[in-house]
Amino acid sequence: MVVLQQVSGVLNENSPSSTFSFELVDMDPAQPLYQPVKPHWFYCRRIESKDLWLPFSREDSERLEQACTTSESGGGNEEVMVAVEGERYDVRVLERQRYAVYWDQRPSEVRRCTWFYKGDKDTRYVPYPEEFSNSLEEAYMIAVTLDEWKRKLEFPSGETVILHNPKLFMQYQPITLQDEWVSSPSEQTRPRTVKRSVDNITAEIPDGEPEKIDHLVFMVHGIGPACDIRFRSIIQCVNDFRSASLSLLGSHYRRGQEEGRVGRVEFLPVDWHSALHGDATGVDQDIQRITLPSISRLRHFTNDTLLDLFFYNSPTYCQTIVDTVASEVNRLHSLFKQRHPEFTGAVSVVGHSLGSLILFDLLTNQKIGSGETEMDECLHPNLHPVSPQALCDDTDLAALGLPLGPRKKILNFIQKSLGQQSPGTPPRQRPLLRGQSSTSAVDYEYFDVGIGQVSINYPQLAFHPQAFFAFGSPIGMFLTVRGLKRIDPNYSFPTCKNFYNIYHPFDPVAYRIEPMIVSEVDLEPMLIPHHKGRKRMHLELKESLTRMSTDLKNNVLGSFRTAWQSLVRMPAPSLPQTEEGETSAERSMIEIEGNTHTHTHTQDITVQVGMLNGGRRIDYVLQEAPIESFNEYLFAIQSHLCYWESEDTALLLLKEIYDKLGVAFEQPPQ
Repeated sequence: MVVLQQVSGVLNENSPSSTFSFELVDMDPAQPLYQPVKPHWFYCRRIESKDLWLPFSREDSERLEQACTTSESGGGNEEVMVAVEGERYDVRVLERQRYAVYWDQRPSEVRRCTWFYKGDKDTRYVPYPEEFSNSLEEAYMIAVTLDEWKRKLEFPSGETVILHNPKLFMQYQPITLQDEWVSSPSEQTRPRTVKRSVDNITAEIPDGEPEKIDHLVFMVHGIGPACDIRFRSIIQCVNDFRSASLSLLGSHYRRGQEEGRVGRVEFLPVDWHSALHGDATGVDQDIQRITLPSISRLRHFTNDTLLDLFFYNSPTYCQTIVDTVASEVNRLHSLFKQRHPEFTGAVSVVGHSLGSLILFDLLTNQKIGSGETEMDECLHPNLHPVSPQALCDDTDLAALGLPLGPRKKILNFIQKSLGQQSPGTPPRQRPLLRGQSSTSAVDYEYFDVGIGQVSINYPQLAFHPQAFFAFGSPIGMFLTVRGLKRIDPNYSFPTCKNFYNIYHPFDPVAYRIEPMIVSEVDLEPMLIPHHKGRKRMHLELKESLTRMSTDLKNNVLGSFRTAWQSLVRMPAPSLPQTEEGETSAERSMIEIEGNTHTHTHTQDITVQVGMLNGGRRIDYVLQEAPIESFNEYLFAIQSHLCYWESEDTALLLLKEIYDKLGVAFEQPPQ
């Protein structure tokens, strides 16, 4: 029970303890009438063993408040579910819990907040529990109505809150009190500032997200459970990438938003690491039994992260990884369509590091008849005759207890023996790669998989991706070590027409793709523009110095040529002259220099780089930051993990997505 009483001189307000962290108050002689406080809803996030209370957007908070009010007016017996944060979370209002929709995550506490406190060492205001806030609000209402202040609230737990005046409220802790609110013993005697209403505190209330979704993107992580230099999960990294894209839409597509042509792009994480290392496979326990006890931390990191590369080259675990990625993408796609039945936009995929190689192999082995058409055929099997191959599939052989290896050999033998395709299936497209490796006698064109990867059954996606974006991708290296020399310029993914290979120049894991298609021309990658609309200053300076050096070299060579001709004075017939009076050797030298100069500064976009990206360029390189230029090795690891927070990368994705929707890109004024 709360004891409320009027006191005078309860505390000596001239004492250090009572005046500590007091704020200047603008006293208004006219006392305002009491107005009920407007609640704002918060949720709790656990970060580094500390609870961090974060506000919902105003739109989400209003929806939660309305649902709560409606529930209370109806008796408050039935649970109410409210979708928040772009419908990626559901809040059970009566239970006061927030649940993730698309991924596994512990539910987090939700509060209807009206009163807040902050100590000297707190960086932000913390909401009181709802019951505590209700008691404070009741005392405040009495004080305002009766115009009687210096009111003291003594709580059974030991805290004391004094309402000094309409704008100054303080909380005092007893010396012997030990509870979760006290940060340290030294703060027990220090008063805390108390605030009423979220409007009176410093809180970064996020903007609400547009309801209209223009495009859906699935993002697949690479090796290990952590995705960036701060060891964050794929969920947290994708959240940051989504936030960056929302901010860029507001700055670079403002006109499209005002005209109602631009909503937002939804990004969803695809987690496969937890399934591979979960109890289902038992691989972690098997590896642990043979792991040496020395340097345990490093070995744990290796087992949890680097071994994913070896797992992907294992027929058993490669099948697990590919099946997990495909099934998770299809599950998310189905769930998204259920929650957004009005969505008519396209879908793209993003892969980081090893995740890009997984997607590359998946997309290479998609069938033109897959996707929604294939799903319809599965729902109506009587519409199509059954092919002979369907009489015996991997499930049937697994039911007999056969291991994975023998099952693959039997299925491959059946397929080659029958030598026919299912009715209604279009002829197979020619393999991705032409030409036999000079280091191997194996003809990779002969294999069904086509690119020399592990021979497994590749599942089909439930949709045809519009584009595939690879971040920091080792695809080029893996294709090369598989014994493959080049990519046929006429090749494109069966169900995906656009491919972008995006990398940081210092990324030690990233490799290029274009040299495998166009080997006769030394093409520089496309430089990704800075999101602020210009090239970074240090790169402009470097380019200017390079251009000055080239021009100086050309001038010196020209002067040397003139002086040499005047000294030697060779007869005209001795060397064939060009139209400008130059020798063939001299002309070749100048052409080489000139081509180098032109190639460096103009980005030769007239060269065809094949159909893997519809005839457009494939390799796109980020601009390194000025500090990264001082030491490439120091920032090598960081550069491989930089894409999740890269605004330049996010803007490139948005530009490619909205270009296809006919929405013009706008460069904001500096």
